[in-house]
Order: sequence, then C-alpha cells, then structure tokens
Amino acid sequence: MKTIVTILLALTALSALPRLAHSHEQHAHQSYAAGEPGDPKKPSRTIEVGMSEMAYAPARIEVKRGEQIRFVIRNTGEDDHEFLLATTAENLKHAKAMMENPHMEHDEPNGVRLAPKKSAEIVWKFTKSGTFEYSCLIPGHREAGMVGQILVK
Repeated sequence: MKTIVTILLALTALSALPRLAHSHEQHAHQSYAAGEPGDPKKPSRTIEVGMSEMAYAPARIEVKRGEQIRFVIRNTGEDDHEFLLATTAENLKHAKAMMENPHMEHDEPNGVRLAPKKSAEIVWKFTKSGTFEYSCLIPGHREAGMVGQILVK
C-alpha cells in the first residue's frame, strides 16, 4: 500500500512539471530587445495606453533612446487584454506559445494582462534604437489588429 501511495504522489508531481516548465520557459528572459525595466524612482515621461476591443490608443509612440517611460495601461474593453513590449519576432514566438496555453501567467516587467476596467503601470527604459511593438497575445487578438508600434530614435 505504501508503494502505491508513493507512486501516485510521484506521478502527480511529475504531471505538473510540463505545465510549470512550459510557463516558466516562455518568460525566462535574461535581457530584453526593447531595453530594460526602468527605475520608478527616476524621472520619466508618462504615456497612457488604452486597450479596447482589438485596438490600442495610441497605436504609435515615438521615444528617444535612453528615455524612460511610465506606461499607464488601462483596459477599457469588455475582454481581457495584454500589453507585451518586445520585437515583432519575439511577440510572434510568444503568440505561438499562447495558442497552446491561452491563460499563461505573465510576470515579466515588459508586459501585463488586464481584466476589463483594470489598469497597471510599466516603467521601461529604452536603451536601444529601433522599431518595437506592444501587442495582445491572447489568441485571436493580435490577428484582429491589436498591435501598437514604438519607434525609438
């Protein structure tokens, strides 16, 4: 009897590993292509971003290299939405993972998932020049046009 209980406990623990590894693997970033998490104690420009049904407002943002931005993100829509700041390639790769696990938890400093009528802040320092994006990777949202662009000069 003791052996059966031990085996059942081991199988239960092992069955949780793929979910944990999958979720963690998608978010284990050492660095970020679009810059780095900002310091909330340092001055920054505030940009408000609204998320509604399949759209961001504004859909295009320009910043200077080295600038720190405090994004105030508000979900004014009726569905959950995300704001995930990265390169297009990174977001497309992450979107593929989200198709398999649409309720994936996000605990990275470059993104947030918000329920309707909720808000959050992300402080980000843009250390690299280029074109980056923010998009909603909930299945079907990006495909419906929920993508914004950030130009870092």
